[in-house]
Amino acid sequence: MANKYKIALIKGDGIGPEIVDEAVKVLDAVASVEDIEFDYSDYLMGGCAVDVFDNPLPQDTINGALASDAILFGAIGGPQYDTLPKEKRPETGLLKMRKELNVFANIRPAVIFDELTAASTLKEEVVKGVNLVVVRELTGGIYFGEPREKLADKAYNTMVYTKEEIKRIAKVAFEQAMKRDKKVTSVDKANVLEVSQLWREVVEEVAKDYPEVSLEHMYVDNAAMQLIRAPKQFDVILTGNIFGDILSDAASMVVGSIGLLPSASVGGKVGLYEPIHGSAPDIAGQGIANPIATIMSASMMLRDLGELNAANRIDNAIKAVLKEGYRTKDLSSFDAKEVVSTSEMGSLVAEYATK
Repeated sequence: MANKYKIALIKGDGIGPEIVDEAVKVLDAVASVEDIEFDYSDYLMGGCAVDVFDNPLPQDTINGALASDAILFGAIGGPQYDTLPKEKRPETGLLKMRKELNVFANIRPAVIFDELTAASTLKEEVVKGVNLVVVRELTGGIYFGEPREKLADKAYNTMVYTKEEIKRIAKVAFEQAMKRDKKVTSVDKANVLEVSQLWREVVEEVAKDYPEVSLEHMYVDNAAMQLIRAPKQFDVILTGNIFGDILSDAASMVVGSIGLLPSASVGGKVGLYEPIHGSAPDIAGQGIANPIATIMSASMMLRDLGELNAANRIDNAIKAVLKEGYRTKDLSSFDAKEVVSTSEMGSLVAEYATK
């Protein structure tokens, strides 16, 4: 009997619908050979939800997401929404969704494909073999801290972390490390921030439960420099919300393109899986967006659902397609045998995933 899963699709804005459609194409392909069934339901979040409901996160979307086994998400936002009040901004909808789902851990792997080492702006000998993951705390820190306010002549935000928030994200990082090379680099700014001093203390306490894992601390400014200087030194990077937001985007360029980085937001009842890039409204509708990060996010979703064979099929298909020289426009300068559209890339990965 087939394993059945309810998947909430939140395509969002800009290139979101294009890239999610290709991930669904690949999911359906592996489902046909792995005896899996997906029941998809579409929901609105972001600018598209504002256009229809005057609300970036309708209650129907929250209810549908919570009733699903997993959520596959594209991207949100666009310049037409930048002047809206804060409560109607697309980003507010996403932050609220993360809170509603209680997905406090954002897992962002950054792996260099051998065929794309030239796509990185760093030297090949620096990036070849990079395989790291950023574990970013997602529902606390300065993005959610109170009080916060923008006044006429000043503005302020508050960075807040509780011991429990730090403890639970640290556990996620150490569990990730146990499956990898058993090294955690905790990134903070403990030399000037009291919240980072607490972060460091709690992380060291959690580390005692994982004696096989080595722990090092690194200030965020040094971590940014080291990520560019010698990225292969990292295995698992554990950090807070704002630092993780910045460092994971830096990691995307280490591996060549932000279009190659997936992510999983987990910790609550339902996981949220999405590429780390934005909605790219400047290229929306042109069929040139790279769907690989979204397809890789779908693979992460399958892995968390326990469908390891299906996830491996997708991962191996992506490697095979890139090895064959197929590239979307963002990677067209790097050993491209053929430059393909968004849809063509999705079809190629789907085809290879069924072999």
